[in-house]
Amino acid sequence: MVMVAVGIYARLIKHGEAAMACLAVDPAILLMIIGVLMFFITFCGCVGSLRENICFLQTFSLCLTLLFLLQLAAGILGFVFSDKARGKVNEVVSNAIVHYRDDLDLQNLIDFGQKEFSCCGGNSYRDWSRNMYFNCTPQNPSREHCSVPYSCCRQLEDELVINTMCGQGMQTLSYLEASEFIHTNGCIDSLVDWMHRNLFLIGGVALGLAVPQ
Repeated sequence: MVMVAVGIYARLIKHGEAAMACLAVDPAILLMIIGVLMFFITFCGCVGSLRENICFLQTFSLCLTLLFLLQLAAGILGFVFSDKARGKVNEVVSNAIVHYRDDLDLQNLIDFGQKEFSCCGGNSYRDWSRNMYFNCTPQNPSREHCSVPYSCCRQLEDELVINTMCGQGMQTLSYLEASEFIHTNGCIDSLVDWMHRNLFLIGGVALGLAVPQ
């Protein structure tokens, strides 16, 4: 029985990680699921209050309790297992880079993140070699061979027209040479640095969400 339970648990974890990877690659599906959950929770609270329905109110209360516990658990696990969490984030980002050209929503999301945090790739700009279009192997026939997306480029303040080919061939350059044209630091480190600089803001938002719940 113990072996069967362990096997079932391992299978559930495996399927859960695969599902999370799919959601991270397609932001539209993630937003749809969040929208459905929000509608369900608010529907239970609204109808339960108007009709004084105990079943709906209990469901609403249970959902909020679960959300609060999940937020609390995520915060604790993120603090205690920071290295493991970083590894998971790195895995999700790598998967997103691989599917960069497969989904326009994902592409826009990555471009926005790279421009907002002035970064390129997960750990460095050479992570883009994992994408079949930007791959830097001699066998790659793509026009974007050894390149990076334009969102990695350093843009001048007076630049009116964006040069979408500015990342051409940047993976063939060294860090020092490439840093003159693009951001060479990875987005994971940039995101971690941003969180460290805004710890009080993040804590205040988390507390503001937790108190009403």
